[in-house]
Amino acid sequence: MKIIRNPGVSSWPELLARPVFDREDLTTIVADIVNAVKLNGDAALRELTKKFDGVEISDIEVSNEEIEAAGAEVPEELRAAIALAKSNIEKFHRAQIQQPLAVETAEGVTCWRKQVPIEKVGLYIPAGTAPLFSTVLMLAIPATIAGCQEIVLCSPPDSDGRVNPVVLYTAKLCGVTKVYRIGGAQAIAAMAFGTDSVTRCYKIFGPGNQFVTMAKQLVAQFGTAIDMPAGPSEVAVIADETSIPEFVAADLLSQAEHGIDSHVVLITTSEKVLAESLKSLEEQLDKLPRREIAAEALKNSVAVVVEDIDEAVAMANEYAAEHLILAVDDAEA
Repeated sequence: MKIIRNPGVSSWPELLARPVFDREDLTTIVADIVNAVKLNGDAALRELTKKFDGVEISDIEVSNEEIEAAGAEVPEELRAAIALAKSNIEKFHRAQIQQPLAVETAEGVTCWRKQVPIEKVGLYIPAGTAPLFSTVLMLAIPATIAGCQEIVLCSPPDSDGRVNPVVLYTAKLCGVTKVYRIGGAQAIAAMAFGTDSVTRCYKIFGPGNQFVTMAKQLVAQFGTAIDMPAGPSEVAVIADETSIPEFVAADLLSQAEHGIDSHVVLITTSEKVLAESLKSLEEQLDKLPRREIAAEALKNSVAVVVEDIDEAVAMANEYAAEHLILAVDDAEA
């Protein structure tokens, strides 16, 4: 990570700038993929899967038999962890259910609000360098609680044409109704327009790389709703002298390992915390299974020493991170 000490406010925008890529070329590439799927359906999906994933697929939909068999490949310890996460996530989202609200604004005039489920939703689960079965939990559980009738999931196949077994196990556990072995921009297009194999969805949820994000933005122009055009993962950590350097380092790595375009920022008021956090980061990085990816992300990331907590908060607000960690005394304030 680059180390900067007491930078002037005028330098903050450049200092905190995210990695950028050529959106013009990206738009053209993704638009061609989206149009191919829109025009040629399943044939385009098979061709694009061979091109981008290096595998030929015959059945686009994953069979119930394959989903059932996947469960046997998930270790008992991981099953227990998934079950615990599922319970916690369900508890949080069930608390958000709202009863219909009716208000008589004038005599004889009643205005009312009622939440209804989206009938068909599509979930995109990345599986490039790490299959995100945690994302299955975070997306499928709210969809099930909401009462969506069809919950469709797309995830890229591996070199054998299989969807990751933990993704399949979690999908079944959380109420997903159909799973397809397709990924990338082509999966987003398939869920947006529908094909002979893939169910058309009314709203698409889930993270992905820049191709997936661009595809979501493009299909939104054709009337398919999306959750949000998410960018690469990022985190800002504000750490004062009360922070635990090992935790600070772990928080930084938790996002750096997502991809080489991830971005992490450490803002600290303490030189001691800076030194100890970076030392711990190197030690933890050495043991990380995805250390090569995290190391690349760290090259584009920054650690900043500031005068006081007020300046740290101002810098964090300037950056406006996807994830913010407050490793400080009196974090609530």
